[in-house]
Amino acid sequence: MITVEEARQYYPQADSAHGFDHVLRVLVLAERIARAEGADLEIVRAAVLLHDVGRAEEMQGHGCHAYIGAARAREILRNYPQDRVEAVVEAIATHRFRRGPKPRSLEAQVLYDADKLDAIGAIGVARAYAMAGQEGRPLWGEPGENPGDGGAEHTPVHEFAFKLSRLKDGLFTATARQIAAERHRFMADFFQRLADEVQGKC
Repeated sequence: MITVEEARQYYPQADSAHGFDHVLRVLVLAERIARAEGADLEIVRAAVLLHDVGRAEEMQGHGCHAYIGAARAREILRNYPQDRVEAVVEAIATHRFRRGPKPRSLEAQVLYDADKLDAIGAIGVARAYAMAGQEGRPLWGEPGENPGDGGAEHTPVHEFAFKLSRLKDGLFTATARQIAAERHRFMADFFQRLADEVQGKC
């Protein structure tokens, strides 16, 4: 339905955590999960390749990137069979963690799971710090209460405590949950080690 090179043109202003390299990592994970779970690979690939095309508009204050991306995908794929396009659209519209409807189709669940897997483990730590640096946030903060997503005191430590640490429990497919277990352990160990070093314990 859409190739990697065709999709690349729709990501000109993406940030360091949601750029096209993120899309390509999610694609590899999604293909792995889709094959293991028996999902429609064509639908999954198209949904992955277009899932963050609305990110730049969201960052400009124009709404939720999942809904923006779903609408753009419908336009980009307008020459394909409507039922298949709508399957892609549904997957994109339901891939957000923080709000919105949950994915219902297997293909939507594969996209959701692959996208969340790219937010945990070593990649998850790197992305959290890339975003913190981009937004001028400190690298450490006492977890305590969540100071609010996007707030000045929302450090990568808070992102781990209030979002990343919970991702593995919300995954839909058995394949993704298996991958997540090790990624979660690595990430939890990293933030514990970081806390120990900040406090001078090691």
